[in-house]
Amino acid sequence: MSLPKILLSPPHLSGNEEKYIEQAIKTNWIAPLGPNVDAFERELSQYVGSKGAAVTSSGTAAIHLALELLDVGQGDKVFCSSFTFVASANPILYQGAEPVFIDSEPDTWNMSPHALERALEDAQSDGELPKAVIVVNLYGQSAKMDEIVSLCNQYGVPVVEDAAESLGSEYKGKKSGTFGKFGIYSFNGNKIITTSGGGMLVSDDEEALDRARFLATQAREPALHYEHCHMGYNYRLSNILAGVGRAQLEVLDDRVAARRRIFERYVDALADIPGIELMPELEGTLSNRWLTTFTIDPDVSPVKTDKIIQEMGERNIESRPLWKPLHLQPLFKGARFYPHEEDNVVSEQLFASGLCLPSGSSMSDEDQDRVIDAIKNSVRKQLASFVTS
Repeated sequence: MSLPKILLSPPHLSGNEEKYIEQAIKTNWIAPLGPNVDAFERELSQYVGSKGAAVTSSGTAAIHLALELLDVGQGDKVFCSSFTFVASANPILYQGAEPVFIDSEPDTWNMSPHALERALEDAQSDGELPKAVIVVNLYGQSAKMDEIVSLCNQYGVPVVEDAAESLGSEYKGKKSGTFGKFGIYSFNGNKIITTSGGGMLVSDDEEALDRARFLATQAREPALHYEHCHMGYNYRLSNILAGVGRAQLEVLDDRVAARRRIFERYVDALADIPGIELMPELEGTLSNRWLTTFTIDPDVSPVKTDKIIQEMGERNIESRPLWKPLHLQPLFKGARFYPHEEDNVVSEQLFASGLCLPSGSSMSDEDQDRVIDAIKNSVRKQLASFVTS
């Protein structure tokens, strides 16, 4: 009989979700909107330090609303991190706009300020500054927000901070997701806290958040009948799922601590593998370590991460490569791309040499030891094969 599957980042319930769900059922607030929705928005905005929040059906919906609020439209340009999941950029296409992708840099694996600066200089020369810059905080690590926000302010371009993977992380003592005009969180089933599916738009612009709620509820005008003057969306979260989010938010700091502990165990156990480098943590930041990720330097070791993934799959352990950069995706063929340096494309190097490890906050030491053993076994086999060949 095979051992149970170890998943990358499964949901981890707090035990208090039932209280809020039962409350919603007893009061018949099971349809969209209700007390849990209002409370979840208030409690999350208080936690991250924003003036307000608008809960949505997904993080993608929140990005879409942010672009709508910034009046992104047909033919406009939006700069976006290339090293991320497609959900960061799809809303650009929803608006009929054109994505321009910005490479990563090695200190955080996130948007390169060097590449961004060149892209903004070119855009100004062309008379086509972007309507927004979407900067993504990958795997829990904040980007270099001081440099990025400073550059965008210099050119008068608003920042949308995609913090879908970095809720609970900090940059210089301030919560991730609160540095731009808008911040985005995701509560997908694999995130550090979950509502099974959902997202949040945060901002200090409360008028814009009111507009977001209006657009997210089919843009219904305040009339007795159904009156609509604008195109809207069905993007609000249900009161039941918002209750799940409230219970999850109560244990967020515990989940961050658990994932950081898992990361440190990986660091200690894998330190003797030649060429290995776990994702760095920029000085002055605190990563929630949503996923533990690493690369193996091909100039130091012949070990291939795809063979490690294969070994783990054979042992019923889920692992995955790092994100394939969006400028390499067929969907965005022909899109403009700015590398970190002319002869140094950081995101492509990361994709070619890295992988994600199981990192769920409920992971036991025994399960983590299974993962570690699988990695080391694959490394031993690969090195032995290389020597004999």
